[in-house]
Amino acid sequence: MPEIISISTERMNNGAHFAYHTEVLARANADSKVKTKISAQLTAYRAALDKEDTALVLSRKNQRTDEISRADSQRDSLYIGIKNTVRAFENAADPDMQQAADALTQLFKDYKIETSMQLDRETGLLYNLISDLEGKYASQVSALSLTGLLAALKTANESVRTAMSIRTSELAAKEIGALKNARSAVDERYRTIVKYINAYALIEGDADYQGFIDVTNTEIVRYKRQVLGQGATRAQSSKSGEESEDVPENPFE
Repeated sequence: MPEIISISTERMNNGAHFAYHTEVLARANADSKVKTKISAQLTAYRAALDKEDTALVLSRKNQRTDEISRADSQRDSLYIGIKNTVRAFENAADPDMQQAADALTQLFKDYKIETSMQLDRETGLLYNLISDLEGKYASQVSALSLTGLLAALKTANESVRTAMSIRTSELAAKEIGALKNARSAVDERYRTIVKYINAYALIEGDADYQGFIDVTNTEIVRYKRQVLGQGATRAQSSKSGEESEDVPENPFE
């Protein structure tokens, strides 16, 4: 009797897990016989999968986000202020100031920092720029009286870095827990659908379900080989139900 073979979806990585269930749901909805027979189960499956999708892209918004935004705006203003000050000194009457301004202008061009950059990238580039300004270019900074502005920029950049690090730590456990629960719910809905399809094929005959079962089993074999690292053929899987598996260390990575 044809039936959908088993697969340990809980051992898939996040991307493969969501892709596999999305494919199964789409295939079931495209099969008029299957869709009619298990419409309620497919609706529940869809709802569970939507929650997994939400968990996968869980918003990073929390109490730290406003803090990060404020610090980011402050450092952007300070960075632009420093650049504008340096630019103003390019036409200074004092040749030492002019040379200092030219050197710093070139440094800014080399770093190509934009305030619209992704936060982590901007933070890292500013960290390196500030290190250069405090070290190699300290005399130019002093010549243009930028020491105070530079200190303020360093403080603001560190505030962004610290707040982002704390936010990541605070959200990590919540995100992993939410995703784990969402995945478990999807797997449970999937197992229910498999039971229904296999039961209908047994009771009503396989004529209306053979196509869906065959394609699903083909996909299962592909996922077992390419995602779970298993080498069993479909026939071997059908006989044994479940072969030994190489389990990823952490399916939530």
